[in-house]
Amino acid sequence: MSKEVATAVKTICTQCNNDRSRMMDIVRAVQEQFSCVSDEAIDVIARQVSTPRVEVESTVSFYTFLSKTPKGKIVIRLCNDIIDRMNGFDVIANAFKQELGINFGETTPDGKISLEHTACIGMCDQAPAALINNVVVTDLSSDKVRSIVKTLKETGDPQKLVSRLGDGNNANDLVKAMVHNNIRKKGDVVFAFSEFTPNAGLEKALAMSPVEVINEVNTARLRGRGGAGFPAGMKWEFTRNAESGEKYIICNADEGEPGTFKDRVILTELPDRLFEGMTIAGYAIGAENGILYLRGEYAYLYDFLSQMLNERRRQGLLGTDILGKKGLNFDIRIQMGAGAYICGEETALISSCEGLRGDPKNRPPFPAQEGYLKNPTCVNNVETFCCVVSILDKGAAWFSEIGTKQSHGTKLLSVSGDCQSPGVYELPFGITVNELLKEVGAPNAAAVQIGGPSGQMICKDDFNRTICYDDLATGGSVMVFGPERNILDVVDYFMEFFIEESCGYCTPCRAGNVLLKQYLEKIIDGKGEPCDLEVLQDLGETVKTASRCGLGQTSANPILTTLKNFRSAYEALVKKSKDGMQPSFDIQAVLQESQDIAGRKSVHFS
Repeated sequence: MSKEVATAVKTICTQCNNDRSRMMDIVRAVQEQFSCVSDEAIDVIARQVSTPRVEVESTVSFYTFLSKTPKGKIVIRLCNDIIDRMNGFDVIANAFKQELGINFGETTPDGKISLEHTACIGMCDQAPAALINNVVVTDLSSDKVRSIVKTLKETGDPQKLVSRLGDGNNANDLVKAMVHNNIRKKGDVVFAFSEFTPNAGLEKALAMSPVEVINEVNTARLRGRGGAGFPAGMKWEFTRNAESGEKYIICNADEGEPGTFKDRVILTELPDRLFEGMTIAGYAIGAENGILYLRGEYAYLYDFLSQMLNERRRQGLLGTDILGKKGLNFDIRIQMGAGAYICGEETALISSCEGLRGDPKNRPPFPAQEGYLKNPTCVNNVETFCCVVSILDKGAAWFSEIGTKQSHGTKLLSVSGDCQSPGVYELPFGITVNELLKEVGAPNAAAVQIGGPSGQMICKDDFNRTICYDDLATGGSVMVFGPERNILDVVDYFMEFFIEESCGYCTPCRAGNVLLKQYLEKIIDGKGEPCDLEVLQDLGETVKTASRCGLGQTSANPILTTLKNFRSAYEALVKKSKDGMQPSFDIQAVLQESQDIAGRKSVHFS
């Protein structure tokens, strides 16, 4: 490593106060400046922040957007989630390979452009899409690919690709994105833009005691909008009552569940409401510091969100003595992620905020007792904090009148797939799937995936069920599949996704999902037997119950829910062999490649 590079890495560390817990900021900055975090850079970082080298290297090796080997100055990350695959991914992928003259996972000979696959980037409502550095490119076509590559080769500037601007704050000078919000239905709680006075919820909260604020949230029976549905007020109460340590508020904006993009719209159009909700939570639990964990795929919003935070500080809404209330100090910083689905799990997210691999933590202790830097920590998601603002402004009784008896309020649903109007819908809890399908224009839906891959796939017989915590719970993702879709191909992709995104810590998740996919593909290839369905069921239940964290505990759901609701799709492909021995290993296929290389004729085994 040259002295200039070593000096630059040291400078980056110094700008982060040589703080080991700021490791994510350090390695992201090194990656951006040098297109990699090399072994030499890792050595310098380890010395500067006084941490074992292995800790730095483990962080770099964990996240998709980081690399020890050089990538191009421009990295094209083409989204390969199931919705993009349904909308022409293969054509787009081939066009990029042809125009660049490279395959996925490679860099052009001049070292300028790298081509990669990536999981869902929060753009399923405008697929196929790609991230080119931090620039989002939507509604791709093969013609657009040719134009994109030409522009990149000529200018080297991905921002030049933005030929049109999206609606709302997507057109802001600090965003300048071609992303569309696609807000299809505005409800009464989050998207009631004209009915709420800015900071009225915060002002009313400060007129109460912290305990009264928590009681109001408890009375509203607000449950976390991330999918698990844990009562928000209860989580606040546990954190406030923790006996020792500085307290923290963390907003989970790592919206990585495939098919989910509603938080993206809130971050774009309602950041003030989000930050107001975080401030109310900080006051309620006695925290002076908050962290917005922003997924790496939404880096294009970073400057805009930073400006919004600065404006709130200028207005006395963040910082010291907020709104003139002596001793009320609370501020928020943004922590960028770097591409890791597992960081949507709250303890993995905390690990990432601490500058570590996004490994889930053992529970207990729970974050409310021992979270960020071993301090009591409350983690809620973007939508939850926005609901808090409405509750404090309009009252718990008002909020409780919306939805069902057990699921109060509204839910933001990200709808994509085979429907006429993909986008974000704010609807009261208790709406049936049939009513939703009518709303989004999907009269011929054959299957609906509720809650993303970690949720459940339902068939027409269940379209009369309701979206609420007691029936079909969801963090927001709703994928619609028409009758022309092969359900088992969808399941196969979901299992591929979970295998790729597993942190690898525990054997049930690390090995179990691979085995599930192998048995699934055996069935898809027509080599399965009826007994394989029982193996899938038993193995899926084992993975679900024995895995350490939420990823493994839900990763078998694509198979388990389709075995239940689409069993005929499996049964149509399995058959009992005549001699009781169904071949599962094709030796001819395995030997074919080596025979081709050696120039030998095939030898057929019988």
